[in-house]
Amino acid sequence: MSFATPWVLALLPVVLALALYPRFARERTKPAGMRYSDNNLTQVEGRSVRLTLRPFLPALRWIAVALVVVSAARPQLSEAREIISGEGVDISLALDISGSMGALDFEPQNRLEAATDVIADFIDQRKYDRIGLVVFASEAFIQSPPTIDHRVLSFMLEDLDLAASLGLEDGTAIGLGLATGANMLKDSESVSKIVVLLTDGVNNKGNVDPITAAIAAEALGIKVYTIGMGNPDGVLTNHRGPFGDQLIIQRFELDEETLQQIADTTGGLYFRATDAEGLREIYDEINELETSEVEVRQFTRHRELAGWFLVPVPLLLLFQLLAGLTFFRTLP
Repeated sequence: MSFATPWVLALLPVVLALALYPRFARERTKPAGMRYSDNNLTQVEGRSVRLTLRPFLPALRWIAVALVVVSAARPQLSEAREIISGEGVDISLALDISGSMGALDFEPQNRLEAATDVIADFIDQRKYDRIGLVVFASEAFIQSPPTIDHRVLSFMLEDLDLAASLGLEDGTAIGLGLATGANMLKDSESVSKIVVLLTDGVNNKGNVDPITAAIAAEALGIKVYTIGMGNPDGVLTNHRGPFGDQLIIQRFELDEETLQQIADTTGGLYFRATDAEGLREIYDEINELETSEVEVRQFTRHRELAGWFLVPVPLLLLFQLLAGLTFFRTLP
């Protein structure tokens, strides 16, 4: 709740001071009492409810005054809304989670951790786009169909891990990952449909050839951006051996030729990322290339609540008047 004229609320302390003043004035002018050796002589047994509540009767009037002050401050409930016209881009993110994505050449993170961080930021920038997520190792799995609820995607990215850690068979099914990502968009009516595929390896699993998948994507009007990830030199990886986890240097093969051909076939682009900063720049470039034709008009609707604060005022004043003339009446 907010107030259109909040400065009026500065009168509330004045109302409180006026309400308490008579009580303090009476205390200061009260005559000194006579001392008794036995207090029981001055006690009135069975003090009535009427005498107990009567001092609070004037408070009803001041509560009514306070409500009038709050009403004059114009309390409001504000509701922000957006009117979205136009159409965003439908995006399918295909992410490699094979064992090689655990390589430590994207310090201080491994490849998968660096990729999920950058992808999460990319999703945040695509506020009005429907985005889906596919992960692949030896098989491909739909984590989320295209959705505008990007919080769901963020939670899924946080929970992602390497295939072996998820109990999945290792491998790199690039063709299957691309086919699954493109299939998610086949029924999309969006003018712009893209797949962003990230991998660090060679297609060695699955029954779908990457180029065949690219041709099918192109037939569906889907553009594919491919990203090859990893340092071409040997990199440190965690290797589980007979004596526990060990750091060893490995060299991973990346099929850049196939990734380039996929991009060329569908009218997309191929990128190579060798560090975290380079990967971030790639997703930033894709973000700039694929702009959403969306017009957003924002407006705020205010609902006045002043009337609700005025409703009790006449009731409080009427109750005070009637109670003073009846139950709390003072006999002459």
